[in-house]
Amino acid sequence: MEVGRGLLLVLTILAVCCLPAVIALVFCADEILDRVACRWAEWREQRRERRTIERLDRAVEVDALTRDIDLTELDREDRRPLEQLATDLRRLGGHRLAAADRSVVWHGAVISAYDERLRAACQALGVTEHLAELDGVDREIERVRVEGLLHAAGLTLPAARPGHHQRHR
Repeated sequence: MEVGRGLLLVLTILAVCCLPAVIALVFCADEILDRVACRWAEWREQRRERRTIERLDRAVEVDALTRDIDLTELDREDRRPLEQLATDLRRLGGHRLAAADRSVVWHGAVISAYDERLRAACQALGVTEHLAELDGVDREIERVRVEGLLHAAGLTLPAARPGHHQRHR
């Protein structure tokens, strides 16, 4: 009878200690189930995406497309990151547009630096440009053409006039 009472006492203490956890589990059951369901859905979506990418790789034969690309060209130390080129182009484009109160020499230096960054961005994205070969109005037309091609490639640049957005197609 002593063993039965000792066991009953231990079970009672265990029940009292676990009671807050059971109450919390009952109150939070819907949130726990929701989290489990969300994680399950995310896992399924990631698995579906991986399978789709694998199927596309097999269908397109990715290795055949990338066989002729020299990846060491992308790892050169003198190559500027595209993000930095985009930042420079936006900054210089803003200076280029706000050049009304600056000297002609300063404006020429800004345009020259802007064109150099445009050429570097074109080289990084594989866009052909002829900025170095042209001057005057022809160079300005080429600059607009190159900006449009870079925009089509995903690089958004400042508009030709302040307050307007670039809308190349």
